[in-house]
Amino acid sequence: MSIKKIVVIGPESTGKSTLSHALAVQLQTVWVPEYAREYLEQLGRPYEEPDLLNIAQDQLKAEDALAQQANKFLVCDTDLHVIKVWSESKYGRCDKKILEAIAARTYDMYLLTYTDVIWEDDPLREHSLPEERAYFYNIYRDIVQASGLPWADIRGSHEERVKLSLEAIGTLL
Repeated sequence: MSIKKIVVIGPESTGKSTLSHALAVQLQTVWVPEYAREYLEQLGRPYEEPDLLNIAQDQLKAEDALAQQANKFLVCDTDLHVIKVWSESKYGRCDKKILEAIAARTYDMYLLTYTDVIWEDDPLREHSLPEERAYFYNIYRDIVQASGLPWADIRGSHEERVKLSLEAIGTLL
């Protein structure tokens, strides 16, 4: 049986990791954490553009490894679109290998997290202003709308977000 891959996507500090973990628990499966956090915490220096390709490659490796353990669903806390948006925002371009990997990957659904979660300051986060958060939300909304895949706008309290997400995922069955 093939698994359904669900991507939780959205701006920084919008509850993606919390939601991904909660969904994995509810769906009795595994989730793929955002590898960028682990990478950047271990880096020991400010990141540079080539680091984004390393992050992308290791994100995909983690996704492939965890897909082997998944039970019907694999919840992905991000996909390479996030790295593309990050790269274009910071450097004005995106590595061709990242773009090729995006084109080659398939998913089944996007859950787009809204900015109604209180910003949590973190040294790895860069865009805290409400207008920046809205700007990136709109970019991700455009991405999921253009994907041709089912997607859901996820807002509200943690409980509401889990409920909305599970309802959306239920439409895949």
